[in-house]
Amino acid sequence: MLLIQVCWGLAQLVVGLQAQARLGIVGVLLLVVIGAGVRARQVGLAIAGAVLFALLMTQA
Repeated sequence: MLLIQVCWGLAQLVVGLQAQARLGIVGVLLLVVIGAGVRARQVGLAIAGAVLFALLMTQA
C-alpha cells in the first residue's frame, strides 16, 4: 500500500513538473483542479479540468 502511494505521489510530481515547464502556472492550477475534483467526487469539475488541460497541452 505504501509503495502504491509513493509511486502515485512521484507520478503527480512528474506530471506537475512537466505541466509547469510547458504551461507555467496555468497547467499546475488545472492539475490542482482535477485533483480536487477527484477527491471531492465532483465528476464535472474533474472532467472540465481534464478537458482544459488536454486542450492546453495540445497547444503547448
